[in-house]
Amino acid sequence: MVTVAVAGGTGHVGKTIVEELRNSHKHKVIVLSRTSTRPDNPVIPEIVVDYGNVEQVTRVLDTNNVHTVISTIAVLNAATGQSELDLVAAAAKSSATKRFIASNWGGVFPADESLRIPFQHFRMATLRALEETDLEWTQFQNGYFVDYYGMPYVESNLKPLTFVLDVANKAASIPGTGNETMTLTYSKDLAKFVVAALDLQKWTYPMICYSDKTTWNKAVSLAEEYRGMHAAEVQIMSELTTAGTKFQVAYDSIERLRSGEITELPAHASAYSFISRPALYDIQSKFGLYVAYGLFDVPEEGSLNRLFPEIKTTKVEEIIGMWKDK
Repeated sequence: MVTVAVAGGTGHVGKTIVEELRNSHKHKVIVLSRTSTRPDNPVIPEIVVDYGNVEQVTRVLDTNNVHTVISTIAVLNAATGQSELDLVAAAAKSSATKRFIASNWGGVFPADESLRIPFQHFRMATLRALEETDLEWTQFQNGYFVDYYGMPYVESNLKPLTFVLDVANKAASIPGTGNETMTLTYSKDLAKFVVAALDLQKWTYPMICYSDKTTWNKAVSLAEEYRGMHAAEVQIMSELTTAGTKFQVAYDSIERLRSGEITELPAHASAYSFISRPALYDIQSKFGLYVAYGLFDVPEEGSLNRLFPEIKTTKVEEIIGMWKDK
């Protein structure tokens, strides 16, 4: 048993990892946070830190004998990127800390720089900084989160984010042909793999895990089957000639995606309160290219799924199936 510090562990992926660490009873866990979000005497200790104060963070790591730091900081800009760099510096100075998991929790960084999203440059800077330390470090690659396609009915700490499939509004904008393999991971499955990886004697880079693989054409078909379908229909679905409801589906070609264009989905309108349309188009058109080029298809060989076959993962149909009766 070691002490694990989860930076940014009060929400999103971080909170899910903290919950799994607590439930596993394998390690002691503390949460590092920029602001206090919990009541006094929480089940999991939460320590407020100023990441820019490297000496303070180092003292926190040493005082709590933190062996492993898991960063779930949402590295989206220069400021949050610097916070993670400062956390790396603190971990490197700590006499107690030996391991570090960098924040990413998604796909690969494309070798083609024209395909990179601005925030990926900040995340890559973290990896370069880690290379200069004596820490054992890694990063997780898990494709794309499947949680989004069961919201608001799936149990998840993630916030809604619509990409390709807008189940609520019965629409889809599919990149490429729709037959490219897509890796999807449920955040709770990811957390189980993270906790399991802590017990490995040696880490590899990257750490690969996933819940299920499918294609977007198949995912849309599942959504059409379940969206608006009643329980009785699901039970006899194989006997029905028609079931569910048809979605409005568009296909975005590689050429269209290369030009930074996507087919806008109804759910995107709600995103414009916190992200501009050009920024959303830039991110999602590049994500679309990742799909078309196979960058969201993580390899099975060497994956944590192979190392830990006892971890039973969630199928895409289980998540989309939560729309039954809705």
